[in-house]
Amino acid sequence: MIDTALPKLALSVRQPWTWAIVHAGKPVENRDWKRGNPGLKFRGPVCLHASAGMTRAEYADARHFILSIGIADVPAFEDLQRGGIVGATNIVDVVTAHDSDWFFGPVGLVLEDTRPVDFIPVVGALGFFDWRPRVIRAATSKPRDGKGLFDV
Repeated sequence: MIDTALPKLALSVRQPWTWAIVHAGKPVENRDWKRGNPGLKFRGPVCLHASAGMTRAEYADARHFILSIGIADVPAFEDLQRGGIVGATNIVDVVTAHDSDWFFGPVGLVLEDTRPVDFIPVVGALGFFDWRPRVIRAATSKPRDGKGLFDV
């Protein structure tokens, strides 16, 4: 059963960055969006979708950064949920500078009131997307082979 109280729109973020937003207090999501991207105007509630794809190199780089700023409890590669909704947050601003260690731009979505939600398997998409029609009825949240649900 889908929680109808969740926001209609979602934004995909690769792991372990999604975990950092939901569980480690990451207050800003970095994007390389160019001027004119409609996402730059978005403010409001959004679900956080953990992308299905994540290479071991991406994981290692992100984990190194997360550890370097004092977060000591990064889950193992195999333990991160991927390919679905894992949280909800509010985008309250879009900035090109931010005093957080988490900001490295060039654009940052400023997040508030972030919370975890029960995992909902969903096929992701670029930008903001309506996630409800993309729910997967039978899938695993943590692939055993180390690949995302849709990796080739």
